[in-house]
Amino acid sequence: MSRCEISKLHNLLIITQNFYLFYFFRGRNLKFFHNYCFNYTSQYLLCSHLFLSQLLNYLYYLNLVTPGFALLGGHPCFLTLRDIHLGVNESCTDTARVLSGFCDVVLARVYKHSTLEELDREASIPIINGLSNLYHPIQILADFLTLQEHYGSLNGLTVSWIGDGNNVLHSFMMTAAKLGVHLKVATPKGYEPDKGVTEEAHRLAKQHGTQLILTSDPMEAARDSNVLVTDTWVSMGQEEEKKKRLKDFHGYQISMQTGSVAKSDWTFLHCLPREMEEVDDQVFYSSRSLVFSEAENRKWTIMGLIVSLLTDYTAQIPMLKF
Repeated sequence: MSRCEISKLHNLLIITQNFYLFYFFRGRNLKFFHNYCFNYTSQYLLCSHLFLSQLLNYLYYLNLVTPGFALLGGHPCFLTLRDIHLGVNESCTDTARVLSGFCDVVLARVYKHSTLEELDREASIPIINGLSNLYHPIQILADFLTLQEHYGSLNGLTVSWIGDGNNVLHSFMMTAAKLGVHLKVATPKGYEPDKGVTEEAHRLAKQHGTQLILTSDPMEAARDSNVLVTDTWVSMGQEEEKKKRLKDFHGYQISMQTGSVAKSDWTFLHCLPREMEEVDDQVFYSSRSLVFSEAENRKWTIMGLIVSLLTDYTAQIPMLKF
């Protein structure tokens, strides 16, 4: 597995099946041996928050990534819109080149995916997509590691997404087929996933022999599924649309009734934070909910990625079954 491929995590079009298997393996290994396997110290591990202006969300993400960086001996440095003026007084080109001289790696959360691509094009260090309007790849890696741990294998699972056609869904669509996972998607009319992503996802499903089904009926999507997934109905920047969105998403709440048509071993995922209208407490706090294991695995998967990018760390456990 080349570091060149790993460093292109922001571009899910070119990530291969082997990358995902390699990456899950390292993340799981770090989770098993975290008490004594770290001996690498970086100069700086920089997490660049380029759009989180809401303090609560900024602190949530800061506290999420800091423990993993610290366990690796790194020194995270956080930059927000309050600290730099990306694209205003400071161009993406200049910012990328300056950060390349200060840091080993940048994890960037941005509004526009094009900003991430420009940073990557101009930087001489790896740029990781912490979140963009198009993809949220590190979240999906945590999701699939969680499912691998729970089911023992990913191949042949059916995942059903019930909710908005957003960046997390796009990441599922670009990843599922490569792991042998069938994907069923239910979104309200007018909230479908990006057309270009959908076309590429259909191509991937055909290539890997999996199913990709899109519908507007939540119960149809949930039928015979192993995993039910949802996310926020109102992403950051869409606050003014909240009233309309809540009306348009009526009937999309995941409940035990939704799960009644799924397979008997069905489980639930949500990347957090969640609202009551998205999933009820009976599901969210049930034994079927994997959301808190999923949240923890974001630490291990981020650590696995950093280790893969910056070191020649060798895993110490037998290869996992995927």
